[in-house]
Amino acid sequence: MSEYGKSLKEIARNLVAFGEKNGADEMEVAASEGFEFTVEVRMGEIERLTEAGSKALSIKVIKDKKTAYASSEDFSRDILEKLVLSTIERAGLGNPDEFAGLPEETASDVNAAGLNLYDPEIKTLSADKKIKMALETEKVGLADKRITNSHGASCGTFEGRGILANSKGFAGEYEETSCYLGLGLQAGHTDAKVEDYWSCSKRHFKDLETPEEIARMCIKRTVRQLGARKIKTQNVPVVFEPGMTASLLGFLFACVAGTSIYKKSSFLVGKLGQRIGNEHVTILDDGLMSGKLGSRPFDGEGVPTRRTVVIDKGILTNYLCNTYASRKLKLKSTGNCRSGGVGPNNFYLEPGAHTEEEIIESVNEGMLLTRTIGHGLNPVTGDLSRGAYGLWIKNGKIAYPVMEITVYGNLGSMLNEIEMVGKDVDFRDSVAGPMIKVKEMTVGGF
Repeated sequence: MSEYGKSLKEIARNLVAFGEKNGADEMEVAASEGFEFTVEVRMGEIERLTEAGSKALSIKVIKDKKTAYASSEDFSRDILEKLVLSTIERAGLGNPDEFAGLPEETASDVNAAGLNLYDPEIKTLSADKKIKMALETEKVGLADKRITNSHGASCGTFEGRGILANSKGFAGEYEETSCYLGLGLQAGHTDAKVEDYWSCSKRHFKDLETPEEIARMCIKRTVRQLGARKIKTQNVPVVFEPGMTASLLGFLFACVAGTSIYKKSSFLVGKLGQRIGNEHVTILDDGLMSGKLGSRPFDGEGVPTRRTVVIDKGILTNYLCNTYASRKLKLKSTGNCRSGGVGPNNFYLEPGAHTEEEIIESVNEGMLLTRTIGHGLNPVTGDLSRGAYGLWIKNGKIAYPVMEITVYGNLGSMLNEIEMVGKDVDFRDSVAGPMIKVKEMTVGGF
């Protein structure tokens, strides 16, 4: 593989030693290798198929509080040594930053196996099986007479290994896998067409929804929009489907990320320790949940991941930080470094006591929010305004779909007006939440 060693960890360690020997004050090397497979089909034909292995290495050098970065897909000794030397030289040309530097705390005992991130079965899945899964998913979807078109089905797998070593003595690695299956469908004719998508992503193949389950849910979500009506602008309770709760939490994550706080681009600046929501709101970030998509033993800097309570029954208790943000804010890293910035591990709203049926039945007149489009999110103020799709609720029952609407609200107000929280959190991504009911939002129509 390279004169630096037989494994990625050896290469990373030896490259760090070379950098220190040649003038780097601090140095970090991250290396990865993996194999991915993706197939996309439409109308029973393969439209795209990718099957490829990859490897990459990135370098971070700090010299006199000045930082420089480099990366390579060539692991030969000569190339890597030249890359380190040139990165050290470039670091000397930068501007010093008092907050630059590697973390003081790194994971001392990496128990990646305990997190259940790797599924050996994924390695044994044949390309034919994955192609058949995608084709079968679309076939089941198109068999429903109400479906008029397909946006295609896709199936994919990934298996990889990540390694991180630095000049503080840290060297860690872990293996991970993931798999997914998804489908997009269309129903209706001419100017009354509706569409939707459904997918499932998991670490372990046995947990993946079957083609039939994916297709049935996609059909259900698509055809329930047929016969949509326009409504007048009004203020009503809004129920968020779990996927919409996850979207709202993604907005919240951007507001509690340390980078947004020190840049003063969040409405939550200076709110640490204050009440920002009601007692129904407890939000956590947890990188140690077994088998979840956001779990990992250590973050992108080697800091151990952990369970962090971000909002505790409405009280903002933590911002989420990487090392740089934590130093700027005079806090501690929460193990949330991703790709050099701040990213979620498993960021979720703690489930409540209500079933989804109970939440819908509690609404006399309002809307079940099913999908949004556009951006319209302002973390500085917490305001949100997005085009939306939904189902109107009357007397505790779904009455009809609604179209050409916009939902308006403010995240700060919404956190204080969550009246009911569902029992179940479906971790389809690293950001997840149960169904919730917000007391009142503006639904814009005509």
